[in-house]
Amino acid sequence: MKLTAEQEAIIASDSDLIVNAVAGSGKTTTIIEYARTRPKSARILYLAFNKTVKSEASQKFREKGLLNVQVDTAHSLAFKHIVTSSNYTLNNVGYRPHEVAEILKIESPGDKHGEYMLAKHVLRFFSYFCNSEAKRVGDLNYLATVFDPKAKGFVSKYMELILRYTRLFLAKMDRAEIDITHDFYLKKFQLSDPQLPFDYILFDEGQDASASMLNVFRSQRAIKVIVGDTHQQIYNWRFAVNSLEKVAFQKLSLSTSFRFGEDIANLASEVLRTKGIFTKSPQFSIVGKGNRKTVETKAVLARTNLGLLIKAIDYVGEKKSVKNIYFEGNISSYAYAEDGTSLYDVLNLHQGKFNRIRDKLLRQMTSLDELEDYVEKTEEHQLGMMVDLVKEYGSRIPKIMKDLKEKHISSENKSEADLIFSTVHRSKGMEYDAVHIVDDFASPEQLEKVYSNKKDKDLDIAKLSEEVNLLYVAVTRARAKVYMPLTLLPEGMNPSKTVIALKSAEKEQEVFVGKKGQFGEAKNEESYMTRIKKTHKKAYQPWTSDLDDELTILYCEGLTVLDMAKHFARTTGAIRSRINKLELEEKYG
Repeated sequence: MKLTAEQEAIIASDSDLIVNAVAGSGKTTTIIEYARTRPKSARILYLAFNKTVKSEASQKFREKGLLNVQVDTAHSLAFKHIVTSSNYTLNNVGYRPHEVAEILKIESPGDKHGEYMLAKHVLRFFSYFCNSEAKRVGDLNYLATVFDPKAKGFVSKYMELILRYTRLFLAKMDRAEIDITHDFYLKKFQLSDPQLPFDYILFDEGQDASASMLNVFRSQRAIKVIVGDTHQQIYNWRFAVNSLEKVAFQKLSLSTSFRFGEDIANLASEVLRTKGIFTKSPQFSIVGKGNRKTVETKAVLARTNLGLLIKAIDYVGEKKSVKNIYFEGNISSYAYAEDGTSLYDVLNLHQGKFNRIRDKLLRQMTSLDELEDYVEKTEEHQLGMMVDLVKEYGSRIPKIMKDLKEKHISSENKSEADLIFSTVHRSKGMEYDAVHIVDDFASPEQLEKVYSNKKDKDLDIAKLSEEVNLLYVAVTRARAKVYMPLTLLPEGMNPSKTVIALKSAEKEQEVFVGKKGQFGEAKNEESYMTRIKKTHKKAYQPWTSDLDDELTILYCEGLTVLDMAKHFARTTGAIRSRINKLELEEKYG
């Protein structure tokens, strides 16, 4: 394979180096060539982002005969140094708020379910500290990481308690009184100030590094190379830092993508330029040298689990030609929040089937309103999305999930899927021939509105930037075609045969289904969501005080939920939700 001038410049470098590599730019090939041209006696460490990348990289280095390269993840390296020879035992799944509340004997400070809210913030502060470069918990300003007004108010009020319990939680782990987590031993590794026996350290996916691991990396005497894509940083919510922008090494680039052609390269560049709405716009352009013509793999990519499931329901319900589907990361994982809360438990809470709720936290709650209050005060966004899904589909959720699971095929048969469904985070590192972008990403218009409506001190520029990065990552998973909503298309960007603009999520200009390698003619079929919105035209309009009064009167007169839904031209789910919100059952029973 002939190397580009950019690749040759990287390989020839003999100093600490940052390599900013766009999606599909031959990053792995470049790293392998860099290692191959070092002296055979050189001790080289390649730090991979996760186990999958580690396994693939190990095989590639072996195939090239590079036995002097050790491949590890940051966590596997830390585990060997900290856990292997200790008396620690590992909690592989992490702790949940109710467990932390029990371990630390947290009592409610007054707010309903306040002990669990405190425990959730303890877990989040613990994660923030473990992923930071700070040496003490007190060195960090946890409040600065909280943005929701209700959550900020809660944390401000109880910051001393949160700090005290976080220190106690850390101390119990350090004394091996409770099982340790992956975050903990990585932090312990950083605080031990290790010196690693390598001449070269190659740090991959540097845009999503933890600050603690970056601190270890920077303190090494080896020649250090950080490789990544500054615009693929999408783990800010896990307290990741963009190490490509944190160190003062020599900077080189890989700006030519071999994954996709010029149209998709231009689209990706224009998506990134929307950062100019709120910060200095990126100056570089991406060159596309890919030439994929045929379409065999098709993926539907969404920003959120909720957006993905809604689109999957549309596709599977409306397009009968979709026989086999595959969800990246296993379909069952989409029915659980990160902390393990089940979608079905949220549904049982909504329906008042309390005896069926298995989650200990949700068992303490009496309504969806209480859960929403918890979500707002803890910024538990994944749980919030589950609440939205339950409000939207209610009792139909079990059948919907059953229908999706019946069409779902195993990972071994992934190549047989008519459609692959994934969130952006789960698609990281993947590539597909054609990609359909779901309309749940932040549009340029929405970014502009957020920026213009916020005062400077209230703006979270990092979060806005990450919203653009999410769309960029989604777009750059495609090799041959991108189908995206017109609302997400950057201003001045013209559609083409490669970049297909959809005028709406429901009336698609191209049908993203059919036999492999083919696309059907436009049918403008209405989706399930469209029909619901037409049937209940007022279902998505805000409730006013007058409407609330009218609902209260009808409720007291004994009308059924169905009759009230017909009266207001709303869904029964919307009526039940408003009844709960107004506490009509408690007041008028």
